[in-house]
Amino acid sequence: MPDHETAPPGRTPEDAEDIRLMGLASEGDTAAFEQLVERHQRLVIGTVGRMLGTNSDAEDIAQQVFVRVWKNVKRYVPRAKFTTWLLKITRNLVFNELRRRSRHPQVPLQSESDEEERPLKDDHAIAPDASLLEGELQRAVDTAIANLPEAQRMAVILRRYDELSYEEIAEALDQSVSAVKSLLFRARTALRQSLQRYLSS
Repeated sequence: MPDHETAPPGRTPEDAEDIRLMGLASEGDTAAFEQLVERHQRLVIGTVGRMLGTNSDAEDIAQQVFVRVWKNVKRYVPRAKFTTWLLKITRNLVFNELRRRSRHPQVPLQSESDEEERPLKDDHAIAPDASLLEGELQRAVDTAIANLPEAQRMAVILRRYDELSYEEIAEALDQSVSAVKSLLFRARTALRQSLQRYLSS
């Protein structure tokens, strides 16, 4: 019996199902692999989108992640959770994309339609309601996270949005737990500084 089919002790039913599906996929079962994609594509696309700060490339990078999973399916050993292994692949591809962008920065072109669609200022408009202020705060948080160094950004996203434990983040980033806690501490300090005007209001 292949190692993939037996979940190590302490695994949740979800972990065990991932391992079972990976075992089937390693034997060429494409339907099992499609189930894995369906189970985890939201995690991958969400993580990629938040890391890159745009959704335009998120699906393309996510597709590359699952292509790499398929290519390496026979090499998977369920020592850690499948999602941790999946996020390691995601991390590698996202960091590669960020480095590519830093070497070849793109300047967005402003079209005439952008000017036309920009709302005119209404001097008689009422004060923004709570939902608008909340939206502004969320955009400020997203911008502050996007400005963090890549390792800190990834740690924050995995902790804040994906709700991973310190141990899971450490495995995904190939760091020690203490290093992850240090990354998160520095990131939170930077975020507090970036969001000071919102925190003090």
